Amino acid sequence: MSITLTTDSGRYQVSTQDNSLLDTLERTGHQIEYQCRQGYCGACRTPLTSGSVTYTTEPLAVVAAGSILPCCCKADSDITLAVIATITDSA
Repeated sequence: MSITLTTDSGRYQVSTQDNSLLDTLERTGHQIEYQCRQGYCGACRTPLTSGSVTYTTEPLAVVAAGSILPCCCKADSDITLAVIATITDSA
């Protein structure tokens, strides 16, 4: 499965997943805003531009069409996310 991240600084491919998309983003050095890691607050809301996800924990925060909460979901297919992220040295 391929995860494409579109950021201000370019496009990145991520091929493996961790417990959640947020974990994957962090592992690859893409730090995004979050508060709870369980779908309560919605701080990590990210545009999903293609593909589909499954929520491992049903979010309590509102998730509008075209957005996901990476803290509590995994990719079902190849996906593309429009990420506003800070890239750290661990990428």
